[in-house]
Amino acid sequence: MSQIFHPSINLIAKVLVLVTLLGVILAGAILYLFVRSPYMRVDHVARAQPVLFSHDHHVGDLGLDCRFCHVNVERSGFAGVPSTDICMGCHSQVWADSSAIAPVKESADTHTPIAWNRVNSLPDYVYFDHSIHVNKGVGCEECHGRIDTMGLTRRQENLSMEWCLNCHRNRAEVLRPKDEIFSMGYQPPKDKAARQALQAELVETYHIDMNPEHFNLADCSICHR
Repeated sequence: MSQIFHPSINLIAKVLVLVTLLGVILAGAILYLFVRSPYMRVDHVARAQPVLFSHDHHVGDLGLDCRFCHVNVERSGFAGVPSTDICMGCHSQVWADSSAIAPVKESADTHTPIAWNRVNSLPDYVYFDHSIHVNKGVGCEECHGRIDTMGLTRRQENLSMEWCLNCHRNRAEVLRPKDEIFSMGYQPPKDKAARQALQAELVETYHIDMNPEHFNLADCSICHR
């Protein structure tokens, strides 16, 4: 019986199978990278707000401390949005007649909170406490970035589980002295020995147990309760 298919068909079939497999792998890799990209996670995207508020001006230019507006950040699990009263504490005298302040004045007059658009958020199944991080030496900048250079506020970090775990596993590296927690642009010692000595001192100061057999911050139950 004569041969129905040309011998070259075998090679073509093998090439097609190989190309198909490579295409599936490549498509999966592209999808994986796309889902984890800053675009999908909306990182570094400034959120429009009902009031044109600039951290760059208030923190960078005027030098306001984070706690001036976020008064509960050291005592509460939530940083909290500043109340209108805090805003009007200054703006009843400063730029009081500016149209940019009009929504704030209206909020104060009607006792209606301003509906700010949330910038940083975690899923409902994730437990997070601001106060424990602040009181254990983690600076605002570690999560929120250089807020003093932001006009409209944006999310600096992706806040993924991978990102959180990396910090929990290497927590000594992100600790700061108490007087630097709310500072912007803090730099630890460049000398390796000095930096490690400071880290050891801060671990002792904040009473942080570094032994995973005693207390493992990478354990699921730490954040998923």
